Amino acid sequence: MQRRDFLADCGMGFTGLAMGSMLAADGIVRGEGSPTGEPHFTPRAKSIVWVFLSGGYSQIETFDPKPALNRYAGKTYADTPFPNPIESPLHRERFRSVPAEEINIRDVYPKIFPMQIGYARHGESGIAVTDWWPHLAQQVDDLCFVRNMWTTDNDHAAENQIHTGRHRLDETQPSIGAWAHYGLGSINENLPRFVVLGGPTRTDTSQSIESYYLGPAHAGVPLKLDPTNPLSFGGRRSGQSVRQQANEFKLVAKLNRLTAETRPEDPRLAARIKSYELAYRMQSAVPEAVALSQETTDTQRLYGIDEGPTKLAGERLLAARRMVERGVRFVQVFPSPYGTWDSHQKLKENHARMCKSVDKPIAGFVADLKQRGLLDDVAIVFCTEFGRTPGREERGSGTTGRDHHPHGFTVWLAGAGLKRGYVHGATDELGYHALGSGHYVTDLHATVLHLLGLDNTRLEVPGRKRLDIDRGQVITDILS
Repeated sequence: MQRRDFLADCGMGFTGLAMGSMLAADGIVRGEGSPTGEPHFTPRAKSIVWVFLSGGYSQIETFDPKPALNRYAGKTYADTPFPNPIESPLHRERFRSVPAEEINIRDVYPKIFPMQIGYARHGESGIAVTDWWPHLAQQVDDLCFVRNMWTTDNDHAAENQIHTGRHRLDETQPSIGAWAHYGLGSINENLPRFVVLGGPTRTDTSQSIESYYLGPAHAGVPLKLDPTNPLSFGGRRSGQSVRQQANEFKLVAKLNRLTAETRPEDPRLAARIKSYELAYRMQSAVPEAVALSQETTDTQRLYGIDEGPTKLAGERLLAARRMVERGVRFVQVFPSPYGTWDSHQKLKENHARMCKSVDKPIAGFVADLKQRGLLDDVAIVFCTEFGRTPGREERGSGTTGRDHHPHGFTVWLAGAGLKRGYVHGATDELGYHALGSGHYVTDLHATVLHLLGLDNTRLEVPGRKRLDIDRGQVITDILS
């Protein structure tokens, strides 16, 4: 083994994704055929904050209220004056079940379940939002709602699908954050380009931040909000002093430069030297970026960090603001634990609690970005894996919840390059189907990459055939 290969493998206590990210930035592990790191056209946004709520929030009790459900509560779809959504051809066109059809009863519960909360119209735009979002409703004129999203997996593998664009029966694809990382250079070389806060919390949902054939260098880097140890494998070894580690890095640099004298034309070695310098600097930059105690009391209150129910989401969203402020390209935030929005039973109780836990933090996040001028540079995506059924779930003699619903749901965006106080698309009167062609999840991906100045159709890897559905189509109507 040559010296440079040995030094590449030893890791210096900074192994894993973060080092891979830096090596990629220096051309060490960038995949064959990878872009140059330059946008394809003038970007509208410098950074993306992708906020994901795991479990599937109800579009009906959040951002797409349907008063018709109250008028026809307890009746079947056939008893309403509207077309029966189960008989629509869209039901089969947009749906792929893993269980056998004869045992898969999801999405077809016949009795209509009324809205579990009231709603009102807000702002100059008059956009309807339910009463569980009082703080976010005050920001509605800065938001852009897409009410005609759809996906195909009716189980929680849809959490991966919203990020990769592929059903679990298909070949896995890189996540949206990985594509952004792959396509663009870094704004701040002291921090990872793709940061993950709060997740994923399970191995079977790790696809949501993975890079697969793009190479591990482009995967998300999970950070903890602990300034003393924010990055796994990123700190000094136990018992090692700052001086000792500094000396260790100096020794590596000296050995590499000695080799460089005999290999002056070796670009890999030159990049390796730079990567170790970056590794050392990142150990200071990352803890500083997650040091929320540096924020004022008023800012922490704005995010709800001083209140128990909102503390978790508030901390993660405030950390996201600090990340984009420092030039991180893509920040993926999980403001609540895995599956907590899943409301098969006790939807009213569950959604009341969960909306309260996120409402103030996300509203504070939007307001904070706006007051700092960051909404001109940062685009926010607020999403979940699917919606919930207009019908009452009846499995296990249930009477108080809604099942998973991939046929029509709502996400919202805000910030750079996006219309404000705007609603795009709709579901039918009962909140069942996304009307028109609707938007499969990769349309959201294409739109996000477009905001960053990337043409999704040009992000190709030799030897890898991508389907049209992988690329998606930009939702041009929501662009400012």
